[in-house]
Amino acid sequence: MNKKHTILVVDDELSMREFLDMLLSKVGYKVTLAKNGKQAVNLIQNHSYDLVLSDIRLGDITGLDVLKEAKKKDPDTVVIMISAYSTTEIAVEAMNQGAYDFVPKPFDNVELKTTIAKALVLKTLDHEKESRSSELKDHLHFDRIIGNSPGMQAIYKRIEQIGPTKTNVLITGESGTGKELIARAIHEQSDRRDKPFVVVNCGGIPDTLMESEFFGHIKGSFTGAVNNKIGLFEAANHGTIFLDEIGELSTMLQVKLLRAVQETSFKPVGGTTEIKVDVRIISATNKKLDQEVIDGNFREDLFFRLNVIPIKVPPLRDRKGDIELLSAHFAEKYSKKMEKDIVKLSSYAIDFLTKYSFPGNVRELENLIERSVALSSTNIILPESLTISMHKKRRWIEGIEGQRFNLEDVEQGVDLDKILSAIESAYLTKAMEISKGNKKEAADYLNLSMRSLRYRLDKNI
Repeated sequence: MNKKHTILVVDDELSMREFLDMLLSKVGYKVTLAKNGKQAVNLIQNHSYDLVLSDIRLGDITGLDVLKEAKKKDPDTVVIMISAYSTTEIAVEAMNQGAYDFVPKPFDNVELKTTIAKALVLKTLDHEKESRSSELKDHLHFDRIIGNSPGMQAIYKRIEQIGPTKTNVLITGESGTGKELIARAIHEQSDRRDKPFVVVNCGGIPDTLMESEFFGHIKGSFTGAVNNKIGLFEAANHGTIFLDEIGELSTMLQVKLLRAVQETSFKPVGGTTEIKVDVRIISATNKKLDQEVIDGNFREDLFFRLNVIPIKVPPLRDRKGDIELLSAHFAEKYSKKMEKDIVKLSSYAIDFLTKYSFPGNVRELENLIERSVALSSTNIILPESLTISMHKKRRWIEGIEGQRFNLEDVEQGVDLDKILSAIESAYLTKAMEISKGNKKEAADYLNLSMRSLRYRLDKNI
């Protein structure tokens, strides 16, 4: 820290003021303390502060009044609100008044220091918006793919290596990991970039129509063939064809595709003339195709023809460092689409997301952010907008609701941690529903301290 940033701490509890003074002074900040709102307003009117950290409830005037005064004096002053009585309405109002973030008590010391450090670097919302756009550009690869984790870096290097070649590529990974984006990036790195990129969803076309879709047909070759039709392989001539969900192909189609790959030619359905094509094939699947070969569900010779260069895309749970970047990207994308001005995601919203496993991967994250942008009534996305954990947990909890746990089962072996976690999750979920997200009320219902409730919620996300 080149210069000591000045921070005004406003809290009507002496113990909290002393604690924050010690915590922030140790980091190297110059801290000023105010015991109530009026004293804070007086200090703000007579001094300049880089950041104001204020409780909502102050005994005289509210923290929102302090926020308004700080922004009136200097719009560039960063204000972070803290409160043990956090509700969505208060958080939204604070954000709409220009607060940088809203931190619920009891807070994690490291998280609070991180939030303050980020806020002071970015300084204002407008500056943050510019910084975020610049950061996103720095981490946008091949004009499409967001992420800078080691696993993704290895993929970028592989794309640059194989892009200029004609070699067939097999991309594997769970659903929603972005396999099509990688296929497009490979195409755009090749000398075929100005030629067609044709996408075929092998799992979305009935077997009876697949051959005709692949290779076309001649008029009258079957019932309903009223005209000649060009197949997708011919449409992709001199370009790239992307065979998504290749593992869904029937055995018959696998045979016909193998011949087309080997001969680089095919006959339309009902035709007698070979059509020669120059097509690069990029395939993708969420199945373990090598195991499908062993199980006899996929032809080994076709597998080797398609799997010349393998690329394995990591699931989002293995690249959690990319979640903040991806979230910011999707928030910006859907903010523009919906003509909203979503400036950022709350740091606690990001923390919430990074604790979730995302079984639906990047696609699930995108859908979540799109929904949050659509429902957001402020320019900040708060944790309360991200209801994924309760939704995912509830389905599993309902499966055990009403179940009687028999002590005799212990002899056969039980997963005690799983049982206790399920019970805890059920009670936490119900308390949060009854309190409509008010953590203070939920803690009262469960006879827990706020710190204990926050710990348990984090553990069960």
